[in-house]
Amino acid sequence: MRRTTRHRVSGANSLWHVYKTVPFLKVVKNFIVIQAARYTPFLGMKNWLYRTFLRMNIGEQTSFALMVMLDVMFPEKISVGRNTVIGYNTTILAHEYLIKEYRLGPVEIGSEVMIGANTTILPGVKIGDGSIVSAGTLVHKDVPPGCFVGGNPMRIIYNAEELKERWKHDEIYGDVQS
Repeated sequence: MRRTTRHRVSGANSLWHVYKTVPFLKVVKNFIVIQAARYTPFLGMKNWLYRTFLRMNIGEQTSFALMVMLDVMFPEKISVGRNTVIGYNTTILAHEYLIKEYRLGPVEIGSEVMIGANTTILPGVKIGDGSIVSAGTLVHKDVPPGCFVGGNPMRIIYNAEELKERWKHDEIYGDVQS
């Protein structure tokens, strides 16, 4: 189960209650910063924008590719470790607005993690150090350290031990596909 807190609403769906949960001007500021960062090719500038204006915890040498979309409402709930790559057009959410409730949850992405393009990461998940997330994956639950995961719904393709063996095989036999 993902680590989210649930907040019930009554009347209209929870998105109609959005500005009771997050200030309008915060959303406007976050939107402007995120949109500027999505289009800039300068990795250091993106990290500076995220740390300075969005209060995100971003490790050194972490790279956000073009078009990465961070949670506009609660980006401060996203943390990313050192030397991690977030692939093109990935979406990272820390909130879900549903019909009768909204949910908030931190997203913790470890160090030395590779996240493929067009991945969606849902609130309340933790992606362990050294993991690889295949392109186009819906990350709806925790990813153990060192694993290779992919798909929709996400599943473990190689656990940490199998992935080490796979890397060892590639080093011995070259980059040959088996």
